[in-house]
Amino acid sequence: MDIYERLFSVQDIRYRDFQLNLTPGLTEEYMIGVRTPELRKIAKELIKQGESDIFIEELPHKYFEENQIHVFILSEMKDFDRLINETERFLPYIDNWATCDQLRPKIFAKYPDAVLSKIREWTSSDKTYTVRFGLGMLMAYFLDDKFSPEQLDIAVNIQSGEYYINMMRAWYFATALAKQYEYCIRVIEENRLDVWTHNKTIQKARESFRVSDEHKEYLKSFKRK
Repeated sequence: MDIYERLFSVQDIRYRDFQLNLTPGLTEEYMIGVRTPELRKIAKELIKQGESDIFIEELPHKYFEENQIHVFILSEMKDFDRLINETERFLPYIDNWATCDQLRPKIFAKYPDAVLSKIREWTSSDKTYTVRFGLGMLMAYFLDDKFSPEQLDIAVNIQSGEYYINMMRAWYFATALAKQYEYCIRVIEENRLDVWTHNKTIQKARESFRVSDEHKEYLKSFKRK
């Protein structure tokens, strides 16, 4: 498959411009303008045709859309050890929140202990999107039946001035307030977060349909200046 020919054949300039507004730092030269369902379709075709290994081997990619295809391929991998290796090889090349947040390996759910260990490593990184990815995995796989209260400390203990890290921290805690309220509310009550992340968590929780009106009203009383 000629990837570039395929991508440009379904280019949508208006969609590209819309996406550029959502992903600060990216430029027209880096983005073609292809909708996500088409990118997922291409990833599945590469896997089916046995061409995905060749595709993910070639780094760095030229276009944002190639990185998106890359994460969709990784998300479908069945070999856990290889997935971890390929994920860690790819993480340094992630340069925006959209690519970072689309990487959701399905197989991670089957290996919680190993994944949690990796999450601790990723969230200790000095790379913004590696930390954000680790937080995303913590939110995706460890707020339901695999949750333990001490996991909250992973996100609490991150010290960063990076917007895209702290926004993910706030998203994580807001989701924790929806799913594990009795444990997460203590983080808010005890002021364990920096002011920005604390207030953003409250804002996102109060905007959530999954948080009760009673809890929203209580959270409102903890807004800090």
